[in-house]
Formats: sequence, structure tokens, C-alpha cells
Amino acid sequence: MLTEDTDMINTLNALTERLSDARILVIGDIMLDSFVYGKVDRISPESPVPILTVKREESMLGGSGNALSNLAGLNIKANILAMVGSDNEATQIKDKIKAIKCEPHLIEDTARPTILKIRYLAGHQQLLRSDYEHSAPISDALANEIIKSAKDIIPNVGALIISDYGKGMLSDDVLSEIISAAKDKGVPVIVDPKGRSFKKYEGASIVTPNKKELSDATTGEPLDSDEEVVEAANMIINECGIETVIATRSGEGMSVISKGKDPVHIKGADIEVFDVSGAGDTVIATIGASLAAGADAVEAANLANIAGSIVVTKVGTAPIRFDELKDALHSDLAEHLNNAGKERIKADRAREADLLNWQEAAEQVRRWKARGLKVGFTNGCFDILHFGHVTYLNNAAAHCDRLIMGLNKDSSIQILKGPERPVHNEQSRAAVIGALGSIDMVVLFGGEEKGDNNTACPLLDMIKPDIYFKGGDYTVDQIPEAPTIIKNGGEVKVMPVYEGHSTTSSIKKIKQDQAA
Repeated sequence: MLTEDTDMINTLNALTERLSDARILVIGDIMLDSFVYGKVDRISPESPVPILTVKREESMLGGSGNALSNLAGLNIKANILAMVGSDNEATQIKDKIKAIKCEPHLIEDTARPTILKIRYLAGHQQLLRSDYEHSAPISDALANEIIKSAKDIIPNVGALIISDYGKGMLSDDVLSEIISAAKDKGVPVIVDPKGRSFKKYEGASIVTPNKKELSDATTGEPLDSDEEVVEAANMIINECGIETVIATRSGEGMSVISKGKDPVHIKGADIEVFDVSGAGDTVIATIGASLAAGADAVEAANLANIAGSIVVTKVGTAPIRFDELKDALHSDLAEHLNNAGKERIKADRAREADLLNWQEAAEQVRRWKARGLKVGFTNGCFDILHFGHVTYLNNAAAHCDRLIMGLNKDSSIQILKGPERPVHNEQSRAAVIGALGSIDMVVLFGGEEKGDNNTACPLLDMIKPDIYFKGGDYTVDQIPEAPTIIKNGGEVKVMPVYEGHSTTSSIKKIKQDQAA
């Protein structure tokens, strides 16, 4: 844990149990973050720029939408009030909000596009980012519509999060009206601030600047010591009429400075940081959820510090998940997180490969790819492990740096093989297959009943391995998973099998021996 205070640990555990009762409103600039992945093999003959051969594209909620995704990950009931254009990107945003079971209140402005940020990457190296946005102040009519909508929703929530990216939606007048409306209803207001003056957030309960934002809004000097951070935070509190500053300080943790109270400094975790993208959204979402669940600022900051420490071990903008937070509270956080992202050296296979859920698997694949490792995937029932299996898996592992086993669930095998199978249940099969030196991760997949999708395609769509291995006398067009792999920029490799070795023949031989 980040704190050795047993009482605080108990408080945070109790707090997490109350989170699902919270309801939050997020107001702010929503964006669609798009990622275009490809490969660069040559320079353009037209000008000295690389040519990106596009392999796949992904998109996700950005800006205030990422705060919303984090709330959804914590199982929080959340609404979002934001502005979009009248375009395809707005439709995508609406669909993504509904997919995470949150409630959208999106006001359409036909005079501006939905904010879209497209990042072009070769592997994990960003080549270019293009932004489609219009940041001029919104019209008075739209401002009034935002204020009215906010006032309608605020009485029904336990906290208000303001996610300000300076894109024109949150004018000083709009901020003043919605903060006042929240204060009148006793709803705490937490602000992820933007700009060189925090005066526009007057009346807010908490602002959560990072060190640079805090410095820009006060002294303009580096804030390297606790004392410097406290002095700058007190300037904000006294000059801007804000109750509390929770300063996020990267690896140094957080500082909670409230008017009339002693400052509290919360240390950071000694962990391997992969990516800080979106960590601020995780922090503000966790603080907002905690306050709505009845926590004070120090308790909220402690829980947010843990949540932030979790997401920076992931690659890319990835939200916190409730089960991750619970697991971290029941373990030594630094050890827990470093183990989660730890690489296994190929020569050292003493421990069992992890059995991960789909989200955990996708995050681990992103870590591996960020290190330049080639990730392979194969799947099957592997009910009774035999020579053919082991030889096939060793051959597959020789073609990649990390090999994932997609293991059919028990229900999936019954659909394929009948009610007498599997011989061994999924947990037993996962333990046996995970003990092989060739396997780096095990993930379960498959249908629950006849008629369900019983292929690995949905799993492959989520984790996106580089190579898909299939053993047998197949052509690529005969493999159901091939289109999913190719669509996501991967390669399908058909591997030889070893005749005379199969689970069916092994079972038949066992039955014959028993009958003899």
C-alpha cells in the first residue's frame, strides 16, 4: 500500500464498497481520440516524409469522455454534459457513451465540428497528430442551454466534475452559473483546471492541478519541494476562492492543501511507469466518486493516488477498473503493480503463466508491444495434453517473443465435443497449459450455449496479437479467426501438426485399456 496507516486502509476499503452508490455529473470538453496504426518502410518520393502503411484504426472517448470512462470503470452511475458537432464523430461519441452504460446529455453546435484528435503511429512511435476543433467561445444561446441542462441534472447527483480543456464550452459565465448551482444544492465541485488563472473556478470545492499547471497559475517557478507546493496552493485558495487544492506530483504522489488545515502529503508508489496519458482523468474521477460516496478530501486523494498509480502502469489511455482498485487495497501496491507488468524472461519459466481476463490481457499485450515484442496467439481445448500439443506450442513460441493461449471454456468444449467433455475443467487445464515453458499467458474464451459465437474472434478483436497460429492442414481462408486477425493488422501462420497424437485417440486408448 502507499500508506502504512491501518485505519486509512480500512477507511479506503469501506469507501470502495460505497462507490457504486455514487452518481456523478461530468461537464466539459468531450473529444474523440483516434489512433491510426501502421508500418513505415520507406520515405515518400514526393517529399522527405515517411509513408505510413495503415494496418488498423481505433477510437475512444477523450477529454471529459475519459473521465466518464474512468467513472464507468469504477461502476459509477454517471451523466455527461458536453458539446458536439453535427457529424459522424458525434454519433460515434454517443454510441461509445451508451456502450459504457452512462447517460449522455450532448448539446449540438452545427457551427463547429466535434473535437477529433487523430494520432498516427508506426508501431508505438507517434509520427503526427492532427486536431479538428474550433475553440472560439460558444454563443449565448448555447451557453444558456448548457446552464439550464446543468441546473436540471445537478440536484440528482452527489458530485460535479468539471473537465476543462479550454475549447470554448466553459466560459467564465457558464462556470460561475454551474458552480453556484452546485453549491446551492450542497453538491461538491471538482475541477480539472486549465489556463493561467483559476479565478474562473471560484467557489469550487477542489481543483486538481499537476505541478506545471499549479506553477503556471501562480509563481511560474518549478515547485520541487513540499513547501513550494503548499505556498502555491495557498495562493490559489486565498486569491481564487477555492476550498482545497489537490496537487498531483507524478512519482512524488499528491499534496492536499485546504484552507485552515495542515497540509497532507501522500507519497507515490515505487513502480514502473509506462504511460501517464489520462492519469489526471483517473484521479479526478476517483476523487469525485469518493466525495459523492461520503469521503473527505484526504480520503478521496488517498484512493485517487492508488488509482492513478494503477493506470500509469498501462500503455495508452486506459481507465481504472473497480477490481484493480480492490486488489491493490489488499496488497502491497508497488509489488502488486510491478508484478502485473513484469516481463518473464524466456529462459526462466519457473512460475505458471497468468490466467487473465480479457481486459487484463489486452493491457498486458499493449505493454509487450510497447517494448517492441512480437505477440503470438493460439487457441484450443487442450483437454488432455500430449506430445503433439507440446511440440506445436514450442514451434509457435519460436516464431514470437510472447505466446498467448486462448483456452476454450468448459461450456465451449461441450458445444464442440458433447456433454462428456471436457475431461478436465477449465481451471485445471489453464494450470497445466500455463506451466509449459512456451506459454506466457492464458485467457479463457468461448460460448455459453449453442448458437453463441464459439470462436476466438471477439477476444482477438480486443487483444490484437501480431501473429495467429493454427495447427493443421488449413488454408488461411478456412480459418474463422483469420479475417479478424488480418483486419487488425496481424499475420496468420499455419503450423504443422504431428499425426498420431490427439486427445480423442488418447481417450479412446484409455477406454480400451480399462475394458481389457
